[in-house]
Amino acid sequence: MSPTLLELLPSWELSLQAGHKSPGTIRSYLDSVRGLSAFLIDGGMRADVEGVSPEEIRAFLARSLEVSSPGNAHKHFRNLRVFFGWLVAEGERAEGSPLAEVEPPKVDRKPVRPLTEQEQARLLAVCAGDSWIDRRDTAIMRILMDNGMRVSALAGLRYSASDPEANDVWLGRHVLRIILGGGDVYLAPLGRKSAAAVDRYLRARTRLRHASSPWLWLPERGVTAHGGDRRLTATGIQQMLHRRGEEAGIPGVFPHRFRHTMASGYLREGGDPLNLMRVGGWKTPVMARHYAETAGTEALAEHARLSPGDRI
Repeated sequence: MSPTLLELLPSWELSLQAGHKSPGTIRSYLDSVRGLSAFLIDGGMRADVEGVSPEEIRAFLARSLEVSSPGNAHKHFRNLRVFFGWLVAEGERAEGSPLAEVEPPKVDRKPVRPLTEQEQARLLAVCAGDSWIDRRDTAIMRILMDNGMRVSALAGLRYSASDPEANDVWLGRHVLRIILGGGDVYLAPLGRKSAAAVDRYLRARTRLRHASSPWLWLPERGVTAHGGDRRLTATGIQQMLHRRGEEAGIPGVFPHRFRHTMASGYLREGGDPLNLMRVGGWKTPVMARHYAETAGTEALAEHARLSPGDRI
């Protein structure tokens, strides 16, 4: 049997680094392959280089559409197309790329509906237990509600109680450190409840068998990141949110919806768009202006419903 997808990830990572890809881009590429591998293994399918067929790629993308968003499914399509193109070019796969026979997912440009406060409360309620998994899921959701962090950055957070250089969790300062492409650092703010939720998860994490993993979020089971360190990937976070959404009776729960919810709520409460840019980690005001325009549209719709002049 040919090598597994995961066995060739370290070689592909070296190739991407040699091509001067940014750390964030590389992380996104690797997460897509890990997500595909986990999907194949969980479904009892072959997860080796030669065994992946177009039908299995389509099934993986369909699953991604179900648990996340069209934009995320399209990202997986692009990332996997690069990966399988590399496998073919390197002679690691004799067959052509399975992506050659797969149509890219259609990206729906409809505006994302923010989660209501009641829906957010229901999501927190379904993971209000005391197990370490409940604590982990609560911490993840509170971070997303608090600062709308990109899921790739959230999955890439590291934790070390003894090495400050390998630790991105700065609860004393109420921030999480994100290392961007080119070595730039972005500090994502945490509210009091989010910091307390992360602390509560960390106290449970110390008792786990794989607590030595350098990654903050540990998975329940299954695939390990390269090097053998257990990690909840971006795909794993998306699947968790989808599952929790189903438990709460809320369809379409995915990471970007939290980002939209945070941004629209921040502006609705009178937050400054430039400060929103810093909270959300945008390098330019373009996205902050986009959410400000969205908030303006919502204000017009609300005025049409509550117009004081219409009551006279």
